[in-house]
Formats: sequence, structure tokens, C-alpha cells
Amino acid sequence: MNLDWNDLEKQMGRRHFLTKTSLGLGAMALGSLVGSCKQSPGTKAPHSDELEAAQDEFLATLPHYFPRAKRVVYLFMSGGPSQMDLFDYKPELTGMHGQDLPDSVRRGQRLTGMSAGQSSIPVAASVFDFAQHGQSGAWISELLPYTSEIADELCFIKSMHTEAINHDPAITFFQTGNQIAGRPSIGSWVSYGLGSLNENLPNFIVLVSKNASGQPLYARLWGNGFLPTRHQGVQFRSGKDPVLYLNNPEGYDGRDRREMLDYLKKLNEFQRDAYHDPEIDNRIAQYEMAYRMQTSVPEVTDLSGEPDWVYDLYGPDSRDPGTYAANCLLARRLLEKDVRFIQLYHQGWDQHSFLNNSLRNQCKKTDQPTAALIKDLKLRGLLDDTLVIWGGEFGRTVYSQGKLTGESYGRDHHPRCFTMWMAGAGVKRGFSFGQTDNFGYNIVKDPVHVHDFQATLMHLLGIDHERLIYKYQGRRFRLTDVHGNVVKDILA
Repeated sequence: MNLDWNDLEKQMGRRHFLTKTSLGLGAMALGSLVGSCKQSPGTKAPHSDELEAAQDEFLATLPHYFPRAKRVVYLFMSGGPSQMDLFDYKPELTGMHGQDLPDSVRRGQRLTGMSAGQSSIPVAASVFDFAQHGQSGAWISELLPYTSEIADELCFIKSMHTEAINHDPAITFFQTGNQIAGRPSIGSWVSYGLGSLNENLPNFIVLVSKNASGQPLYARLWGNGFLPTRHQGVQFRSGKDPVLYLNNPEGYDGRDRREMLDYLKKLNEFQRDAYHDPEIDNRIAQYEMAYRMQTSVPEVTDLSGEPDWVYDLYGPDSRDPGTYAANCLLARRLLEKDVRFIQLYHQGWDQHSFLNNSLRNQCKKTDQPTAALIKDLKLRGLLDDTLVIWGGEFGRTVYSQGKLTGESYGRDHHPRCFTMWMAGAGVKRGFSFGQTDNFGYNIVKDPVHVHDFQATLMHLLGIDHERLIYKYQGRRFRLTDVHGNVVKDILA
């Protein structure tokens, strides 16, 4: 069919044209950032003079200052790990075990629907032993013997807090900076701001532990929101097809795919020239990335060449693709390939009942590979410029959900205070920041909000969180919205 592109452009309404171009200038200016973080500000791009100037200005201002971290691996423990039983040691609670939590401590805080109907809210002291480890003397639970070995590498934040009290808004808040779905994820913001270090792999990769149960995880948690689609997280799965639809269909070979992509690119370019839609450039870039990934992904996801000592370091589950241990090992391989942002999700930390056995089993699955990742990165010299993050969406209550008898009790959601840790590039080693009261219920020193955590993460990457913005529907958005302060006291 013959198309008259001039007539087609005339049919495009004024409002459509202005909307597409005004909202897309930033995206088009970033066109060369796919695989081109190393590009110099003076490099010419195949766009108009206005777009070239916008691109040069953008590249000239990022990073905003010297980055401490080059890459990030974020170990997200979905469900809310119990800080009371892992890191926030409260020996004073032993004498109060079974007594109701004083009103002076609770201060009228609302409870979730799961424990609001209880006639009493009895204090539940941890049944697990704690000991001090390393030169830092960090208190760590008996459930984490391998993490105890790396105590002097960790920077604990014991005063995290959030407004969200339920899982979905709380996880969404951590991952996107807003409790309502639709905003870009942290990894997408990082990709948008800093670009790629590897032209043959996605800038933002997601790994989800297989066969893990718990609160559901949604692709929107690693979505690009209103940012260009090239910045969305790409999920790698276990099995022979780590990335869906990446392999050639049966009967196709590399030459067929290359020829098809060349023709498809021409069609997309015709459409872009007709409609001036910058998203078409993102579509072209994604097709090209997928083509390069046909070679790079099988290479990086093939763990068969790892020596036995590496599998022994990460634990027996590391030989089973898709497990948390195997994903930690794969994360190390991706970091070696300079993937900018890697997100691991592991479900199952929502211990509303049978906490003793459930929490113990969770730690058995995650403790050794988590510590192994830190040790492995340090051994290979990667920890100096890689930031590792461990934590969930909120903590657990000091009081028992349900009757405090035997092993049937659990802990409810607690957003007022909980513990996360960081390790590696830019943060203090063997350091604890923030303090909770003797009940582990309220913060008494150095509170750190979710937006403060996000601002600090961006700072370590060399980004001023107040200056990394994206204009959408007439408003300037950023990861931290209008909040957030860098927690300077934890910086090395």
C-alpha cells in the first residue's frame, strides 16, 4: 500500500502534535543514553539542534557530583522481616513477656484489622538468642550465623519508618516513592538518570525467587511508569528462556532476525517521522537491545562454569536456578558485566503466625547466599563500587498477634520502626545508625524515612534527588516527590 506521509502529517491535529512533542522532549534528548553513559557531552545526535542542546545540557550535569557507587544490588525481603528477632536486640523485654503493651508506648497508634480485635496485645520477647559480632560488636540473631560473619561490612539503619501499614502500598512506596501505583521504580529512575554501562544487557534487571509464597509481587514494582519504556526493569527467569520471547522462533536464524529488525526499524522510523512520537525511538532501541541480548543473556545466565568453591560459598540451593541463592550468584555475574541496577525479590517474610519455625526457615534460605554475595564481591574487588541493600517494606510488632502460646503466635505489621542494612560503596562499615525505645516500638534517635533512604541511595550514585526530575502531564516529578534528606551520618 502506498502511503502519502505528507497527507498523514496534515491529518495530525494540533493538540496531538503539541502533546506528543512537549511531553517527549526529555525522552528524545535521552535517546543516546541507552548504552552510552560513556558518551561525551559534545557527541552529536541525529536530532534537531534544540534536542541536541537539551541532550548536551543533560549529560553535562549528570552525575551531579562524584558517585560513591557505580552499581546497586537491592535485596528486597518482601513481607516485612521481624527486626525484633533479627537485628534490634531488646533484652529488657524478657521480664515483660506476656504483659500488655503499655498505652504510653503505643500512643494510640492504629492497628491493622488482623490484631485490632484482640482483647489484649501481649509483649512477645524474642525466643532467639543474640550475640555481638565483629569489631563493631553488632547484635545479630542466632538465625543469621553467616550474616554474623560479615558484621563489620554492614551499615545498619535501625530507625527506618514509613506511613504505609499494609503490604501493597508499603512495597509500592519503597520501590516508587509513592503508595499509589503508577510511578517509575527506583531502578528506572537510575537508568533514566545515569544510562547504561553495558550495551548488551539491560540497565535494570529483576530476579524473583521461584517457588516462594507470600504477598504477591507485580511487574509494576519494577515498571517505568511515565518514563520512557527503555528504562523499565527486565525480569530474568529460571529455565532455558531467562527472558520471554527473546529466542528466535523455530526455523529462524540470526540472519532472518537481523533482516526482519532492519525492515521493522524502517517502518518505525516512518511512523516516528509522521507522528513525532519519541516513544517510537524507545521501541526501536528495545528491539535492538533484544537482538544483542540473544548472545549476552545465555552467556551470563549459564552458571555451569562456576567452580565448586563458589557453589559451596553460596550454599547448595545455588545449583538450582531460580532460587534465592542462585539469584544471588547470578547477581554477582551481572554486576561483573556492569549492569547498573539489580533487584532481587524474595517473598515469605510475613510471619503473622507460627513465627518461630517460619522465620527460621526463611533465614536458612537467605542467610548464607546473602553473606556469600558480600564476601564474593569483596573478594573480586567489586564491593568498593557496588552498593548492596537488604530490607523489606516495614517491620513487625513487639506484641503478639493472637494468643502468646507455644509456637503459634506471630507478629503484625509495624511501620513505626524497623531495620535495614547497606554494605559496600560509600557507606560506613561496621556501623549502626538510629535507635528505638526499649520496646522496639518507637524511634528515639535519628529517624530515617523511606524518602530519606531513597535520597541517600541517589546521593551515593552521584545524583541530587531534587534535581533528577521528569515533566509529565504538566508537573515535574521525582522519586522522592517533595520530601527526602540525605542521611549524611552513614556516609563513609
